[in-house]
Amino acid sequence: MRRREFIAGLGSAAAWPAAVQAQPRDRMRRIGVFMSTAEDDTESSARIAALLEGLAELGWIDGRTLLIDTRWAAGDPDRARRYAAELVALAPEVILASGGSVAGTLLQITRSVPIVFTLTPDPVGAGFVASLARPGGNATGFSEFEYGVSAKWLELLKEIAPSMTRVAVLRDAIIPQGVGQFAVIQAAASQFRLDVSPIDVRDAGEIERAITAFARTANGGLIVTASGSAIVQRTLIITLAARHKLPAIYFQRSFVTNGGLISYGPDPVDPHRRAASYVDRILKGEKPSDLPVQAPAKYETVLNLNAANALGLNIPETLLATADEVIQ
Repeated sequence: MRRREFIAGLGSAAAWPAAVQAQPRDRMRRIGVFMSTAEDDTESSARIAALLEGLAELGWIDGRTLLIDTRWAAGDPDRARRYAAELVALAPEVILASGGSVAGTLLQITRSVPIVFTLTPDPVGAGFVASLARPGGNATGFSEFEYGVSAKWLELLKEIAPSMTRVAVLRDAIIPQGVGQFAVIQAAASQFRLDVSPIDVRDAGEIERAITAFARTANGGLIVTASGSAIVQRTLIITLAARHKLPAIYFQRSFVTNGGLISYGPDPVDPHRRAASYVDRILKGEKPSDLPVQAPAKYETVLNLNAANALGLNIPETLLATADEVIQ
């Protein structure tokens, strides 16, 4: 499996942080990195770069003090299982799992190799940890959000498109997060007088057929729930929403910067930089069971006025005023 190099811009040995010089030189340490997204996705590159920057600040340089084996699931469950087994077989001292789907796959294979997860909704409910404060097993990390946040997507979408009466929820039904997010949206739909329909996101053809059929009836909207599969199919989903004039809300800002209407969720890059500290602590002897799961530092609302204008939507002034970023 080819491993892309992201360290070229980190500078020469003379410019490395002083912490590098403090690292033991007797042996190179080995870690795994397992991404739920595709290798050529710009979002993947940003996450890997943040992790490597965080590790470098702590003295861990890939190829010098650290050997990093990286695998990319690209939203494919079969591929995820195969690569999870490969990573575990390499006997790394810790694996960084970016996304709840790949973290869950790893935990089906090993309960001994330390795992630091990121972008994982409700790790307690998924059975990854016993509690947020005392994980208790071989995994800990950085949660993405509680499932209750899913109701906020419904609220924001109704605010931005008040004439909407129907919502299609794009979810990955194979993973616990997909089921949990949809359940919360379905439970909250009655208070907004909305009918809710699920659409699975595993296959591009299925997504296109389902959204096209859904759009044949007026007053519809889309909610795209969090999953690696949704990121892999990001361009298709945004294109279909625009083509069929469907207001859509997403879990991540990258959808909006690529032409989507609105997003609400935490920064997906920052947890990877923060995760470097847990990788460092585990390499130095601490146990995942003693490291508390950390929540997102911030949630952000991002709006795309070009997308709103194309849909003929007037964004409420209150929403414009409270948005963290407005793309003109």
